[in-house]
Amino acid sequence: MTDTQSSTGEPLSQLTFDNRLVKQLPADPLRDNYPRQVPNAIYSFVNPQRAPAPQLVAYAQDVAALLDLTPEDCASERFVQVFTGNELLPGMEPHATCYGGHQFGQWAGQLGDGRAINLGEVKNRRGEHWTLQLKGAGPTPYSRTADGNAVLRSSLREFLCSEAMHHLGVPTTRALSLTLTGDQVQRDMFYDGNPEWEPGAVVCRVAPSFTRFGHFEILTARGEVDLLRQMADFTLRNDFPELGPPGRDSYIALLKEVCVRTARMIAHWMRVGFVHGVMNTDNMSILGLTIDYGPYGWLEGYDPGWTPNTTDAQGRRYRFGHQPQMALWNLLQLANALYPLVEDAAPLEAALDEYRREYLRSFQRDSVAKLGLPEYRPETDDKLTEDLQRLLPLVETDMTIFYRCLADFDPLVDQAEDSRSDAQLIEPLLPAYYSPPTEEHQQRTADWLRQYRERLVQEWVRTGLDQRQRRERMNRVNPKYVLRNYMAQQAIDAAEQGDFSEVYRLLELLRNPYDEQPQNQRYFARRPEWARRRPGSSMLSCSS
Repeated sequence: MTDTQSSTGEPLSQLTFDNRLVKQLPADPLRDNYPRQVPNAIYSFVNPQRAPAPQLVAYAQDVAALLDLTPEDCASERFVQVFTGNELLPGMEPHATCYGGHQFGQWAGQLGDGRAINLGEVKNRRGEHWTLQLKGAGPTPYSRTADGNAVLRSSLREFLCSEAMHHLGVPTTRALSLTLTGDQVQRDMFYDGNPEWEPGAVVCRVAPSFTRFGHFEILTARGEVDLLRQMADFTLRNDFPELGPPGRDSYIALLKEVCVRTARMIAHWMRVGFVHGVMNTDNMSILGLTIDYGPYGWLEGYDPGWTPNTTDAQGRRYRFGHQPQMALWNLLQLANALYPLVEDAAPLEAALDEYRREYLRSFQRDSVAKLGLPEYRPETDDKLTEDLQRLLPLVETDMTIFYRCLADFDPLVDQAEDSRSDAQLIEPLLPAYYSPPTEEHQQRTADWLRQYRERLVQEWVRTGLDQRQRRERMNRVNPKYVLRNYMAQQAIDAAEQGDFSEVYRLLELLRNPYDEQPQNQRYFARRPEWARRRPGSSMLSCSS
């Protein structure tokens, strides 16, 4: 078999399209591609623009497998042409969807897929539906004043992060491929009047659905209640069939299910120290998936007030510690959007309460799992976790490294008392600190470790667990490797010079983030000082 053939003949010939959204929901009657308001429609047909010189940067083998694509398919020239937007396969019906949203707390009106084009919906051999979406493949009717393109740096970050989050166990959209277009795209990275030309790129994103809270918000805001009902019914039939046939009860059940899924997603963000950066309602998935990787980041110095987004630097609306509250606020906007279908606030408010309950359950479970404890006991663990959250920000402490090193703390369960000094107790944690801890911080940390040791002794006497089992438990939920911004920036720097090797190294590293991977130990390190303030390695803007 050559690199331009698949097991079924022509490359990509096994892709079967079942475009349910296009078949079941109304389209924009206009076919002309220019920015405009699009009322009374869910989507507009639009073709990707032609790229002059497509080139494959990387593809994700796990996502290709979801689509029944072989390595030979992904190595073919046709793959590059299709997933940069130059060729349409039989059955593809490219379109962009209409949605609105609240951005930084303010209603923004119509937004829509201004830089994304859905190629179609693949039905794989297992009967699963996967929507293929090109981000950066040109303008759509929803592009407003933008060009619909994307640049390599943001596209590479999204490609890597989508896959990193999946392998961390966080619900997310996926990424099949990253390609260069051969175009140069002008971007003002920090909105400071200094635009630069950058390599254009396209990411092929993959998800069961890209439906957002904003798809419902725009319809309610425009008073298009009949279309709102069609959209809700479509979502129930195709994404939530287990909730029963469309109707008032299932609309309420839909909101409740979205609340539960969103709570679990946010709890995962908090577990791994991820900060989304732009939690607008148009960036919230109805499936509870992490979507739209813009100015994201992982906590390095543990700071609940940190946001990676320069646009949000003053208000810090979407800071790490505020994400659970922001998700609830966004869900309230979704509830308001669904209200015309229910016309009763009480059951919608009850669904929002389910978010609070599910988030608390998930947060408590994850908090003790990160400490190697099998279950949350409020009488001891409320104080234990609260004391730790107050302790971590006192000095600059790398969250990922701290929890991973905490697994190496030996509680000496077989000894009645622990006679170790403060310095001896905290020694396993030293790699997590950006500067040597003061004597006062040593004492406070050692006091917390003694409190933690007492809790472990109680649990181990009760269950018979040992240090090896505890360490294994902790290392299953506390990743060793995350996609730090400086790591992504180094891959961007190399890729802009035509070297894609670091992209593949990171892609492989992040497929197994909980494994020790001794050959990759260099990635298990605090952020270097040169990256503290460097653009792209610390905070980022919303610029593509």
